[in-house]
Amino acid sequence: MTGHLLRRAGQSVVVLAGVSVIVFALVHLVPGDPIRLALGTRFNQETYDALRERSGLDQPLAQQFVGWLGRVAGGDLGVSFRSGETVTSLIAERLPATLTLALASILVALLIAVPLGTMSALRPRSVVDRVATVLSQIGISVPEFWMAIVLILVFAGTLGWLPSGGYVPLTEDPAGWAQRLLMPAVVTGVVSGSVITRFVRSSVLEALGADHVRTAQAKGLPRRQVFTWHVLRNALLPLVTVTGVQLAYLLSGVVVVEIVFSWPGLGQLALQAVQARDYPVLQGAILLFAVVFLVINLAVDLLYTAIDPRIRR
Repeated sequence: MTGHLLRRAGQSVVVLAGVSVIVFALVHLVPGDPIRLALGTRFNQETYDALRERSGLDQPLAQQFVGWLGRVAGGDLGVSFRSGETVTSLIAERLPATLTLALASILVALLIAVPLGTMSALRPRSVVDRVATVLSQIGISVPEFWMAIVLILVFAGTLGWLPSGGYVPLTEDPAGWAQRLLMPAVVTGVVSGSVITRFVRSSVLEALGADHVRTAQAKGLPRRQVFTWHVLRNALLPLVTVTGVQLAYLLSGVVVVEIVFSWPGLGQLALQAVQARDYPVLQGAILLFAVVFLVINLAVDLLYTAIDPRIRR
């Protein structure tokens, strides 16, 4: 197990090195002058030249990359061209909102997907199965921004039960935090839950048809025991995989939902960095997204070994 973890850690380092090269190259291919955009109406040639020199943009690209990579290795993601704040502080400021939305959304998704997918698999081609299939298809097909606007019109505009957007930290106002979290979590949770529902259904159906399940049923074991010990545990592996992917996607920022609900997450930060050509912020955000995917993939692998001990061998 230790050897496997070391191999995965080594692979992650190689992947991050490749991602850093690609990110740096693509970001610098984006047209536009970040220093000119940052100065705006305050532009004059002396200030422009001084800021360009201070940010290192006057150096060759190869030298800029080596300098940036060295700073990143030391934990320094640079300073924003637009605000003058460190990238680390900007990400740390947005991270609680992103974590809150991602965890709440994945909880909503699992509360929808596991019961619906399981009932659908236990009663194939029944009314329950058909309804679950239709609902999951609707959840996948409906655009997130449309669903978000409908919820705002109904619950914020017509009924007045919930605020239309914004974010309040949990420590400052727990009730306001929950009210503002509910609608964006439902929107993203419904979409992710619709995707996960299909995986749960197919996984449970596959596990129900396995030889050891038929043997357990033939031996007269109670149906609940057969489902818990022989079906559910084997169906968990695909569920863990797709849940991990969805969680990584949510942690990388759901840009459309964040914009509609004025949610100050990492996705909105990355979008603002693209619009302002803020290279350090954009590079730091994308590098963080890559780390999130790698860490979640590693966590999924570890969960595999806990669910199915055969994988350890």
